[in-house]
Amino acid sequence: MFTGKANCPYYAKAELLADYLQTNLPNFRVHKITQHPDKWEQWLRDICETNGWEHRQCPIIWRELLDRGGKGQLLGGLNDFLEYAQQYYGITSMMLSEEMLNIAEENLQTYLEIVKEDEEIKSLINPMQIWITSASVPICYHLIPLLANGEVFGMTTEISIHLLDSEQFKEMLHSIVMEAEDMAFPLLRSISEHTKIDQAFIDADIIIVLDDVLLNLEVQSLENYIREVSEICQVYAPLIEKNAKSEVKVISSGKTFANLKATMLRTYGPSIRPQNIIAISTCWESAAKAMLARKLNMNITGVKDVIVWGNITGSNYIDLSHAKLYGYDCAIRGPPNFQRPLLSMIYDSEWIHSELLSAQSTLSSRVSRCTGMLPAHAIATVLRYWHHGSPSEEIISVGILSEGQFCIPEEIIFSMPVRFQNGNWEVMTELEINETTQKVLERLSHELVQEKLVALKEINEMRPYEAE
Repeated sequence: MFTGKANCPYYAKAELLADYLQTNLPNFRVHKITQHPDKWEQWLRDICETNGWEHRQCPIIWRELLDRGGKGQLLGGLNDFLEYAQQYYGITSMMLSEEMLNIAEENLQTYLEIVKEDEEIKSLINPMQIWITSASVPICYHLIPLLANGEVFGMTTEISIHLLDSEQFKEMLHSIVMEAEDMAFPLLRSISEHTKIDQAFIDADIIIVLDDVLLNLEVQSLENYIREVSEICQVYAPLIEKNAKSEVKVISSGKTFANLKATMLRTYGPSIRPQNIIAISTCWESAAKAMLARKLNMNITGVKDVIVWGNITGSNYIDLSHAKLYGYDCAIRGPPNFQRPLLSMIYDSEWIHSELLSAQSTLSSRVSRCTGMLPAHAIATVLRYWHHGSPSEEIISVGILSEGQFCIPEEIIFSMPVRFQNGNWEVMTELEINETTQKVLERLSHELVQEKLVALKEINEMRPYEAE
């Protein structure tokens, strides 16, 4: 092993002699490590401290005893290597001082060119930066493999994942990082843990907010829980504006207050592009489709266009008026793209109202009991649609910032039907909704507006005390 400063003439002389020995001796191998002159002294101190050596000159040369194990055997500097070559192989170097200086200068220029080339290559490798908050929760554990296997962003897009949580979960984050590294995903450029909030969201392309509050209304009021959520967003939003990329995409998920988190991130982060903040409602979609598929004794993949309106983790409405069935075993059959209206295939209207539409608690219970796989899959699915586009004729429900579509009040995050195209989404305003659905939307809108007002009121009431 040869290491020295790129501009050192003694390193140049030792290097050329080593090259000669490697060329002419079949069992002689050499590995060279060239250091920048500014970094040489620190590197030399570190390698000597690690191996317990005493050496202060350039170059430093040692033998790696790979066949015996243990640390390398220090030979020394140039004079020691010349003596070693003369004693073992009867070969020495007669290079003159002027020639040594010329080669040292060439070495330095070559080294700088190699460093520049490496930096240019690294600049071309620009992995997507993904930050996940409250990363100790099970959703994150299930989400990482889905993000890293190439199915979400494509097999040519590398990613770097940053796990953010409080100091008390540092050990858990470290375990997740080690396990992800052990899986050796080819597209996972890096994965790291973070517990310092001021360093959050640096260069983020995507931020997935998984923070939840554990609701127990016997312990404290709903208003207090709303305040907790609002306080979290009041911390995150300025950091997103300051540290993340200008086109960062922010996703709100979790078991509680998914809409409110997205709304408050928008409220406290006004420079974040409104179209880039969404809340995930695909869990409810999937759970409703599964219930329908079991009722119809068919594959869940054949149930399409179930719409989730309103507050994703609160009061919402499952709309079946546009739902379709593909591949349903009935009297009329057709090609794979042949579909039938779902409501005309379910003759038990009482079941629809009692078990599905009216019994929101049934679906809510199913979604809340999920250990992480379903919400993780929901996030990955929406990210894939956002990146590559959703099926052209398929309805996807997502919580987005209302601009008055379907007579929904503006400036609240409301789940409604969208399609994804070219890295963006658009609301499917061409869909017709009946009078009953419109009345339900008015009620759900009122609840979300009140929730937002409570959040703003609680925070505003806290500010005078903070000022004192």
